[in-house]
Amino acid sequence: MEYVFFDLDGTLTDSALGITRSVKYALKKYGIIEEDQSKLNKFVGPPLKDSFMDLYGFGEEQAVEAIQVYRESYEVTGIKENSVYFGVEDMLKALKNAGKKLCVATSKPELYAKQILEFFNLDGYFEFVGGASMDEKFVTKADIINYVADSCNLSDKSKIIMVGDREHDILGAKTFGVKSIGVLYGYGGLDELKEAGADFIANTPNDVVNIILK
Repeated sequence: MEYVFFDLDGTLTDSALGITRSVKYALKKYGIIEEDQSKLNKFVGPPLKDSFMDLYGFGEEQAVEAIQVYRESYEVTGIKENSVYFGVEDMLKALKNAGKKLCVATSKPELYAKQILEFFNLDGYFEFVGGASMDEKFVTKADIINYVADSCNLSDKSKIIMVGDREHDILGAKTFGVKSIGVLYGYGGLDELKEAGADFIANTPNDVVNIILK
């Protein structure tokens, strides 16, 4: 594999605190008080619109409106309530030193993804950072993987592998036609990743290095 595409939330950074607090802020505007952290954690990774619709029964128009309310909190404080997983920077260094080209393919808006990577001084590891559009019309993982591949002028899919922690990362990779690594230190869990069809499973960032370089 020459190119490694990484998800961001739950794969490079532990972003649950900022995301879930901003979701709670948005839900409260609609009279919903949610204290079930496990339910809120399901917002980490997938497109926000899908989560508001699937988990709380919002209609599409209301879900789009809720995203704007969510951003009132996320853009001010939530984006900073984030941390890099232990071992992630060592993983990026090892892959970069081995000659691999690294990219980000995330369902988070591209603007936020770039700000987070710059904040943690990780942006220098990546050839390209691709994310969703702010209007949420371009958010599916398969579309984003395709966008990143096109932006890097990649036509040989056998040279690409996708690394992510949730089923939509794995399913997006399968739809696009590339192999995938599911990571267990994020938010997906083994059953979710296996059922989605991950080609490899990694317990730690170092396992990701070993899988790719073996």
